[in-house]
Amino acid sequence: MEIRFTTCDDADFLSLVVLLDADLAEKDGDDHAFYAQFNKPVGLDPLVAYSDGKAVACGAIKELQPGVAEIKRMFTLPEYRGQGVASRLLVALEERARSKGFRECWLETGMKQVDAVALYRKNGYAVIPNYGPYEGVAYSICFRKVL
Repeated sequence: MEIRFTTCDDADFLSLVVLLDADLAEKDGDDHAFYAQFNKPVGLDPLVAYSDGKAVACGAIKELQPGVAEIKRMFTLPEYRGQGVASRLLVALEERARSKGFRECWLETGMKQVDAVALYRKNGYAVIPNYGPYEGVAYSICFRKVL
């Protein structure tokens, strides 16, 4: 597995984001349009994971506020799930955030994203009150990890 940091306009990153958005649209149903407005690939510091030259997973960080990086756009191709790929991506994103001077990582996911919720809990993220645009959103769950 090779992990490469890239840019928001990288073809491999964008192709994975298209698959992520399709997956989320199916899981989120009628709520998808609300969440999609906060997931534009702008201002992100993305990475892509490769297995034998194939782009298999992605994720990104973005400054949320001074000292806090937000984890965004986490996705792993279905056939690569359950192999620790997402946890490796998360560690790489945390290391990237730390190297840029961030002290914490925050993120939002939907309660319907059961696998994502389990991933973040397994990797030491604690539930926090919903922040920013997710305040008062019943189906959002927000997490925080001190780096």
